[in-house]
Amino acid sequence: MRLSWIWPSRAEDRFESWLLQSHEERVLAGETTPVGPCPDESFLRDLARRAKWIALSDPRVSHAANCPKCMTRLLIFRQRNRSRQRKLALTTAVAICIVIAAVVITVTRQGMHRRLQSADVAIVPETVNLWDAGTIRSSEPGSLQSVSLPVAVIRITIVLPRFSPQGQYSVAITQDRNGNGVIAQGSAQATTNGDHESVSVELDLRAAKAGAYFLATTHEQDQASYYYPLQIK
Repeated sequence: MRLSWIWPSRAEDRFESWLLQSHEERVLAGETTPVGPCPDESFLRDLARRAKWIALSDPRVSHAANCPKCMTRLLIFRQRNRSRQRKLALTTAVAICIVIAAVVITVTRQGMHRRLQSADVAIVPETVNLWDAGTIRSSEPGSLQSVSLPVAVIRITIVLPRFSPQGQYSVAITQDRNGNGVIAQGSAQATTNGDHESVSVELDLRAAKAGAYFLATTHEQDQASYYYPLQIK
């Protein structure tokens, strides 16, 4: 058996509203006859706000629906409920707007603070010439003499070893020659200057402790990595 749900149309809603209004007018005009005594005030309040515990079969519902006195109280309580709901909705909307505004202000201030911090940071230019330097690939020995970097934000320009291919390079400062413990890294396209290839990236070494590290260059096309000993002071 196939069940289908039929939602009431606007015309049906208007018709039901008209029936309810007509019944209310008849009750208020005294054209109906209530059965039984009037229910207490608390019951009428619950009925006005459509409390789930009230059953339509309750005789007090039938009485309230046909008693002019009870109907008058129901209309008053219903109007109060609607007014209270509108105030609650308005208060909620205002609270949401306040929260959104606070979040926007906080994010904006944080962004401005970061921009101001960035503007105050001096970028130190550094050049490392690897043209004739030995390399350490995997566990092979190598050397790089008299190279040190400061604990600062640096713009490091690396002159790559002779015969280095063109392309994109990744530059990293690591704690060992296996690429572990990356302190900072960046990537850029190598540029050609005569017969030299060089790459320039920005690295933030402010969190690094003074000591021995490795400068790693990786050609991103063939993933060939080379490690060069250096000092951070």
